[in-house]
Amino acid sequence: MTVYVPEEFTDAESDILRRYFTNLDQPVFALVNLPEVVKGALFARYSRSPRSLRRLFLDEFVNDLEIAGDQAVDATIGVDRAESLYEKVFVEYGDDSVAQLGGVHLACEQASNILTKILEWGRLMSYLEQSTRYIAYDERLGGRFRFYRDPDLVASKHGARYVGDMDRMFESYSKMAEVVTDHVRATVPKGPGDSDFVFRQATRAKALDAVRGALPAASLSNVGIYGSGQAYEQLLLRMRAHPLPEARLYADMMLTELRKVIPSFLRRVDIADRGGKWSEYLNTNTNNMNSLVEELFGSSIANDVDEVSLVDFDPDGENKLVAAACYQYSHLPESQILAKVEKMTTAEKTAILNAYVGNRDNRRHRPGRAFERIDYRFDVLSDYGAFRDLQRHRLLTIEWQPLTPYHGYTRPDLVDAAGAAEMFDEVMDRSSNLYEALVSEHPNQAAYAVSMAYRIRYNMQFNAREAMHMLELRSSPQGHPSYRRVALEMHRLIAEKAGHHAVANAMSHMTQEAPELERLESERRAEARRNANS
Repeated sequence: MTVYVPEEFTDAESDILRRYFTNLDQPVFALVNLPEVVKGALFARYSRSPRSLRRLFLDEFVNDLEIAGDQAVDATIGVDRAESLYEKVFVEYGDDSVAQLGGVHLACEQASNILTKILEWGRLMSYLEQSTRYIAYDERLGGRFRFYRDPDLVASKHGARYVGDMDRMFESYSKMAEVVTDHVRATVPKGPGDSDFVFRQATRAKALDAVRGALPAASLSNVGIYGSGQAYEQLLLRMRAHPLPEARLYADMMLTELRKVIPSFLRRVDIADRGGKWSEYLNTNTNNMNSLVEELFGSSIANDVDEVSLVDFDPDGENKLVAAACYQYSHLPESQILAKVEKMTTAEKTAILNAYVGNRDNRRHRPGRAFERIDYRFDVLSDYGAFRDLQRHRLLTIEWQPLTPYHGYTRPDLVDAAGAAEMFDEVMDRSSNLYEALVSEHPNQAAYAVSMAYRIRYNMQFNAREAMHMLELRSSPQGHPSYRRVALEMHRLIAEKAGHHAVANAMSHMTQEAPELERLESERRAEARRNANS
């Protein structure tokens, strides 16, 4: 059984594709010889389409491009333009900053949802991931359901059970998606000004949101990545040290494709005394910490804990923030500014922060870096689906524990209302039992069996400026209910537990009440734009 499903193209299609993609038969490939706006538009469309990037390019983009001038290009054999110059600066002089100046768009397809979180860990990269909200995961790929088939797992004595249980989980997901969709359309009235298309899109998105928890973490996704050579180097070094075999396999494929585009930037990755030593260092630390923590703490699982806990904050944070806000407009050292702020009345400090924040007509209007003066650290226990979305915020520190079924799962109220609770619980039982069968012999791959409704523990630490961005975004009306709940609770704790009411009040675009159809307004706006451009 093959791990990946290769794509098939006609000779004419292949002739076009090899001008712009570094291979035509692997799930990892780089984009070359295309305008930046085209690559960006491709990735944007990618996140909401079930099609591969190469197929999307053929179906929706190639007819709008002038491609005749690229007939002599063959991206599949690599490029060496400007290579000699980079060799001189980067290799001979060791100037790492040069590797920050060359970027690559890389497509990573048919990656498990476990692997996507590894791919999206780096701060200095951009990612777009296929959405479970817009794509029904019961569509098959090469005649089979879209889940990762780890070679060692499939070849083991558990292989037949793994594939069989996964198939049944996807079948249940498909049935629930139809049941919940029918329920939503029967109970939510269509707006008088909404087209059938807008109503069907919004109601389908709501149903897919509700049942996505039935999908296993092995579910396949496509990820578009843009990053510099230096960022890719760091990503590959971490992936090569990762205990998950899929991560190491993917790292090798990524390195092969990236070397066709920016070979000099990645010279050090597999040099034994450079990248090899670095990956060995990371791997050794991981193994040592696993052993030590197991010895000290065992396998205890906490019970009866809040979904979101504010575990660390600065009680004097608002004074420090006010002082930081004044700093760039003053001629005094920060210590003297802070001493004056501490003697101010609440009204005076509020007036300063109000002026600093200003009138935020749009949530994208954010105050300056004084809001980076104070931090908050949260311990979160949410379903894996919510974690997937929150994890992608990069201007923060996030660490997560292994995905297991031991923290229980969440079942959306909408699933209950649609009469699908029994089917949902059956999937959760199947997921948990499969995990238990795998974990002793395949501890790293067992997480593939865990459905996304199961909860995972992670901590997030971020400053007040990032809090404003993340919490306003994740509480927005179109947000998924599971992460909206986390965002709203974080906002409440900043105000009430930390006592930072001014900071919380500055987040003036928090949405407390969710609409009945989260995606309705977005679908309306999208249709209006389409009509305006037609």
